[in-house]
Amino acid sequence: MPVLLPVSWSRMSAAVEAVRRRLLRAAAALDAAGVPYAVVGGNAVAAWVSRVDESAVRNTRDVDLLLRRVDLPAATAALETAGFQHRRVASLGQADAMDIFLDGPERRVGDALHIVFAGERTRPDQPVTNAEVEEGEDAGDFRLVTLEALVRMKLSAFRDKDRVHLRDLLGVGLIDAGWLPRLPETLRRRLEEILADPEG
Repeated sequence: MPVLLPVSWSRMSAAVEAVRRRLLRAAAALDAAGVPYAVVGGNAVAAWVSRVDESAVRNTRDVDLLLRRVDLPAATAALETAGFQHRRVASLGQADAMDIFLDGPERRVGDALHIVFAGERTRPDQPVTNAEVEEGEDAGDFRLVTLEALVRMKLSAFRDKDRVHLRDLLGVGLIDAGWLPRLPETLRRRLEEILADPEG
């Protein structure tokens, strides 16, 4: 059993700040190299939720970046210049190994940049492909996936954490029953499930 340290607000806030700095460093490196990307995953959910209610933001450890597979070599060069280290690691449920970028040799996979490939399925059982990098918008410090593309990706993946993220979006009014007509049937059924049980 690990040794448990006393609760420390400074350690908690430092961890949140480390994720933010990692995201901004990666975004700056990709922007400087002209590599198209968009922030997706938990940080994208947090960014969208913060536009409505900062107190409802849920923190996340890793940074998910949407890239075109063809741009991976250029992204690798840009991110390695910024101090990240490229690795390919096995990932449960994925069709292929996952491309990640560790923030230094002592860092763990959970703290890494995780690459999600645009226009592909991350897992074979996903009903629709991931968003395209063009489905991103300028969020000031980084490129952020559009809300519609983010919701599609979360409904397609539909793991436990995706359902939590969808409920976060629902809780601040960013998604509601009005979204149902614009979704394909499989995703519509999944959103109906979230709407029927908003507390999970």
